[in-house]
Amino acid sequence: MSWERVCHPPCLSPRSLSLQWCCHSHPRVSSFLMANSRQMIALLKSHVRRDDQEFLSIAMEMAAQEARQGHGQVAEILKNLIDEARRQPTSVSGRPVLVVPNKTELTGLLLTTEPETRLSDMVLPELLASRLQRILLEQRQQTRLRENGLRPRRKILLVGPPGSGKTMTAAALAGELHLPLSTILLEGVITKFMGETASKLKLVFDAMASTDSVYLFDEFDALGAKRNQLNDVGEIRRVLNTFLQLLEKDDSRGLIIAATNHPELLDRALFRRFDDVLEYGLPEDNVLRGILRARLASSAADEIDWNAVIEKSRGLSQADVSRAATDALKHVLLHDRHHVTTHTLIAALDERISFSQK
Repeated sequence: MSWERVCHPPCLSPRSLSLQWCCHSHPRVSSFLMANSRQMIALLKSHVRRDDQEFLSIAMEMAAQEARQGHGQVAEILKNLIDEARRQPTSVSGRPVLVVPNKTELTGLLLTTEPETRLSDMVLPELLASRLQRILLEQRQQTRLRENGLRPRRKILLVGPPGSGKTMTAAALAGELHLPLSTILLEGVITKFMGETASKLKLVFDAMASTDSVYLFDEFDALGAKRNQLNDVGEIRRVLNTFLQLLEKDDSRGLIIAATNHPELLDRALFRRFDDVLEYGLPEDNVLRGILRARLASSAADEIDWNAVIEKSRGLSQADVSRAATDALKHVLLHDRHHVTTHTLIAALDERISFSQK
């Protein structure tokens, strides 16, 4: 179909004249109109169903795709139109459209960053790496899944000891998906005033529905503690019930990641609300070796006794092992040495072991 047939329909109206102007004034719009056919079909299906939120979510996905392809002008036009639509109190069909929380309302509740971390920056057990790749695949193909009545994995619970890579995983997933990482600041959400915490949680979930991001609830046990604790005066039950209801109803397109060092403190009702529960543990020997080799690279001496180093590293977290390698590199640099030796590396590991035991 030619541009003339698109821009000059038999019945010319002000709307079609506007489209004609858009076609000729913005040549890059052609790349948007030639976008992925699945997205276009999904867009039309959501319009037929009068599902405004789905329509706008797909449009935002298309805008992000244009941005990744370097079509910044088109992406900006689309984003501005989507933002304008979301600010309207009602849709064309008369159905309510989500009212987006403004930045002032979210002050102190969210910390948003643009991570550059990738999964390739992490050394992970094969099974865990495979499950994370599955999450990425479903996220990248979520339009295709939704067209067929399926939902992608997007509510993920990470459990494991401190320093095992849970927070870094959230950053890596955001980096892989070219999304911002929005960390929920629990100290701002949880307050001493009755009912206020639930209201702030509602604001956070409204933000999730309006803006695609990777949303991280770190130290999640502060929100998800068991409802039958002896010191519970009722407020924690209300907060947890509110969170469960919001999580159950949420069908936005970003990722929700909760991370905890203490899964035993979580209410059992939480686990079935998540699409995946990923367990992190202390690194095995092959992971320890991978972390140390990646961190030291060519700075390691040829004669390092890796068996002795790995034995010394057992029981430390990924973060502690990486820090020990960094300490060894600093020692070599500041003392004008050429290579990290077995002695230097084991000394750095001993120091980390001493820290971890305190």
